[in-house]
Amino acid sequence: MPKVKMILDLDTGVDDALALAYAVGHEDIDLIGIIASYGNNLTSVTAQNSLDLLDLLGQNDVPVFYGATHSTTTDDFTVMEVSKTIHGQNGVGDVLVPKSKRTISEQSGVDFLIEAAHEYKDQLVYLPTGPLTNLALALEKDPEIGQLIGQTTLMGGALTVPGNVTPFTEANINQDPEAADIVFHQQDKLTMVGLDVTLRTLLTKKHTAEWRAIGTTKAKLYADIMDYYIDAYYNLDIDKRGAALHDPLAVAVAVQPDYVDTMPLNMKVTTDKETGDYGRTIGDTDQLLDPCHSQAAILVDQDRFVSDFQNMMKKVLA
Repeated sequence: MPKVKMILDLDTGVDDALALAYAVGHEDIDLIGIIASYGNNLTSVTAQNSLDLLDLLGQNDVPVFYGATHSTTTDDFTVMEVSKTIHGQNGVGDVLVPKSKRTISEQSGVDFLIEAAHEYKDQLVYLPTGPLTNLALALEKDPEIGQLIGQTTLMGGALTVPGNVTPFTEANINQDPEAADIVFHQQDKLTMVGLDVTLRTLLTKKHTAEWRAIGTTKAKLYADIMDYYIDAYYNLDIDKRGAALHDPLAVAVAVQPDYVDTMPLNMKVTTDKETGDYGRTIGDTDQLLDPCHSQAAILVDQDRFVSDFQNMMKKVLA
């Protein structure tokens, strides 16, 4: 029996697609919905990607909801060129995944999150792998969910290593630092799974070759999607050893926290555009003496996680 009800908040992208597959396969997770966000692509594209991948994985009963289409401080959103290079023009490595016949839910993702928080409380795990805009908007509408949600595990931030957008800022936090700062201050039971640990978890084409050998359509498509990502990492000189399992590691940590060592730390996100100290995830000196409500992953058992991830993918793609 699943132990948790999980909501994925995805800007589906390649590693988001992997996180989705991992969540689908994990016996402790009951995936109750996906909220779409901007980030790796436009919200309209990421929502459709999630819907298509759910159907590909045989999960056509999981609803998808539209979330925010831009940050809390802007009126629109333009996909960064580097995002298109890393994830493809369509977000999933320019691989054509069969289009779902289903439609996106008419309910807003923010309202769905609020309702789920009140219904499931401690049983709910909320897992954002893109900007934190949707959660910030939900907290603004109903601050009570900051204490209701059982666990929020986010992929984003960088505490002990440089960012991947600026020397300080990781990509997901960079999309909406102001929203991230709201979340870091108002959301209890928060775990940050950032570049400190995700950059250590690398998948290679030896792994995707094993997916191809399974012989199913979904295995081939997922291998094509991931190979695009691995090539992008190589060509952009991000990492020539493989591509990082950013988002699936966050899903894994949410239900198996012993994959990582964490540091208890009340954090903030810097928002000073004038000095350039913008989008940094760092300890909040104003909260150093307060009870700790958040933690940051700083070490990971990468060999165990990559092995477990590979076994899970082979099961899901069979």
